[in-house]
Amino acid sequence: MATRKSKSQLSLQDYLKSVVPTQILSERGSNLVVINPGSAYVRIGLAMDGKPFNVPNCIARYHTGKPNVVDQMLNTQVTTNQHVDRERAYNTAASLLKIPYLDESSSGSASRKMGRIDGYNKPSTTKKDTVFTWTDVYEDEQISPVASETSADKGAASATKAAPDVTDTKDASESKRKYKKTIFGEEAMKIWPNEPYCIRHPIRRGHFNVSPHYSAQQVCEDLTAILDWVLLEKLHISNSERFSFHAVLVVPETFDSREIKEMLTIVLGGLRFNSAVVHQEGLSAVFGNGLSTACIVNIGAQTSTVVCIEDGVSLPNTEKILPFGGEDICRCLLWIQRHYQKWPQIRTDVLAKPIDMLMLNQLKESYCDIREGEVEAAATVHSYEDGMPAMPHKTTLTSLNVPPMGLFYPNLLVPEVFPQPPREWFQDYENMLEDTWNMDFGGGGNMGLPMWDSFAVSPSKPKKEEKIGLAEAITSSILSAGRIDLRRKLFSSIQLIGGVGSTKGLVPAVEERVLRTIPPTEAINTVVVLPSRTDPAFVTWKGGAILGILDFGREAWIERQEWMENGIHKGSTKKYKDSFYIEGQAMYFINP
Repeated sequence: MATRKSKSQLSLQDYLKSVVPTQILSERGSNLVVINPGSAYVRIGLAMDGKPFNVPNCIARYHTGKPNVVDQMLNTQVTTNQHVDRERAYNTAASLLKIPYLDESSSGSASRKMGRIDGYNKPSTTKKDTVFTWTDVYEDEQISPVASETSADKGAASATKAAPDVTDTKDASESKRKYKKTIFGEEAMKIWPNEPYCIRHPIRRGHFNVSPHYSAQQVCEDLTAILDWVLLEKLHISNSERFSFHAVLVVPETFDSREIKEMLTIVLGGLRFNSAVVHQEGLSAVFGNGLSTACIVNIGAQTSTVVCIEDGVSLPNTEKILPFGGEDICRCLLWIQRHYQKWPQIRTDVLAKPIDMLMLNQLKESYCDIREGEVEAAATVHSYEDGMPAMPHKTTLTSLNVPPMGLFYPNLLVPEVFPQPPREWFQDYENMLEDTWNMDFGGGGNMGLPMWDSFAVSPSKPKKEEKIGLAEAITSSILSAGRIDLRRKLFSSIQLIGGVGSTKGLVPAVEERVLRTIPPTEAINTVVVLPSRTDPAFVTWKGGAILGILDFGREAWIERQEWMENGIHKGSTKKYKDSFYIEGQAMYFINP
C-alpha cells in the first residue's frame, strides 16, 4: 500500500474527504465482484451493490456412507481445569456486572439492579423467534407415479385396488426420489443429521480446515463449489461470462501466504475471473468507514483480530489474533442457561446439528447485552429432533450480559480444540494439493495427529494466536505502533467491526476496559470507539468495493493468464513459483 500511495496523485486523506460518487461505483463496479471469505460466512456481491450476499460458508455433499459432520472430529470435551477457569471467569464478570456469582442464589441481594429485555436488541435483519425448517434434500423435478396418472386411471384404480396397495404405491414413489448431490449455505446447515450427507466447513478458526479427515484438495474443491454456487444462484453470473468480470479478494488477517495464494488460484483458475486483487480486512475496513488511521478490531464468528492502520498502511507488528468469536459466545450462552436449568430438556448439539447453532446465534443477537444488573428475557427456544417440525419451548433466559463478557475474559469461552495442519503445509515448495498426512515430518515414525507434537519450529509456521482478552489485545497492539502521537491517535480511533461488533453495550465496555489496561506510565487518558458508518458485519466488504474501483491501485491487479502461467509450476512437485515478483504481487499489502 505504501508503494501505491506514493505513485498516486491523490492522497488517501484527500480521497477519503470525498465519498466515492454513486455514478463511479455504478460504472466501475458493474463488473467487479467483491469476495470476503470468513470462517462461518462468505460475503460476496457486485461492488455497485450497497450490500453483499451473506452466505454460510458451508457445503453438504451426498454420500452413501454414514451421515456425518466433518467438524464432529473436533474435541469439544471441557477438561476439569477449563471448567474451573470458566467458573472463575464467570465470577469475575459477575462481580463487575453486579450480579450473583455462579453458585449464589439470585434472591440473596435486594440491592442488585434488575433488568428485563424482550428482544429490543435484535437487529433489523433478525426476526424474533424465527423458526427454522429442515431442508428438503430431494430434487424438485421428481414426480411421483400417482401424480402422473390420468383421472380415468385414478377412478379405475380406486374401484379395484385395496387400501394396502395405496401404501405400496407411496413406497414405490418415495424409493424413486433422487437426492440432491450438493446443498449449499444455510440450507446445508439445516439438513437433518440422519440424511445421507457429509457437511463440511472449508474454513475453520480463520484457516483452511485441513485435517486428516478433510484433505487440502477437498477444502479447495468445496470453496470453489460454494463460490461458484453463489455466483450462479445469487449474482446470476454464468461461467462463460466471468472472463469479463474482475474479483476483489478481501482476506482475513489470519490467512497465511499459502492460503492467500490458494484463494487466488480458486478465483482465477477455478472460477475463471479475468483478474483479481488482494486486500486484507483491516485495510478494507478503514476504507469502508472513510478513515485513514485507526485500530481495527474485527470480532468474527470464530476468531477476532486487532491491527493498526496508519495513513492507509497496515502495521504488521501490531497484529493480534485471538481464537474466539461469536460462536463461542453462543456456546457460553447455552452453558449458562443449562447451569441455571433455564434451558429446556432438549438435545441441543451445535456440532452434530448445525441448525442448533443458527438458533443460538439468533438468541445471542436478539438478547445478549453488556450492562450492569441481572438481565433476563422471555424467549422461545426450539428443538429440532428426528426430522420433525420445530417444537417451541417458552423459557426465561438469564444472565444474558455474561456471555459477551467472554471477549474480555476468554476463559469463559471454551472453544473446541482441533488440530492445525503441519507447518510444512504452509511452505510453497510443498504441494498443498497432495495429501501429506502419511509423511513422517517429525522423524519419529508416528502417523496422523501424534506426529504434530514433534515438528521443528519453522519460519513458515501459522500465525500465532494469543490467549488474552480483547482489552489487552487492543492495548498491546496500539502500544506496539511506536510514536506517542500515533498511539494517542489510535486510542482515540478504535473501530469495532464484524458481526459481534454490533452487540449492545460493547462500545462503552471496550472504552472502559481498554482505558484501565493502559499502563500508568503512558501519558494517555482518552479511549474512543468510533461509530461505524455502515453495518459492522459488512464494512470490510464495502471497503473492498471502494478499493477495487480506485485508479491508483490498478498496478496491483493480477491477470488470470499471468497468474496461471507465471505464478504456478504445472506438473511439478513445487506448486507455486517463489519469485519475488509473484510474491510481491500477491502480498503487496503487507508493509515490509
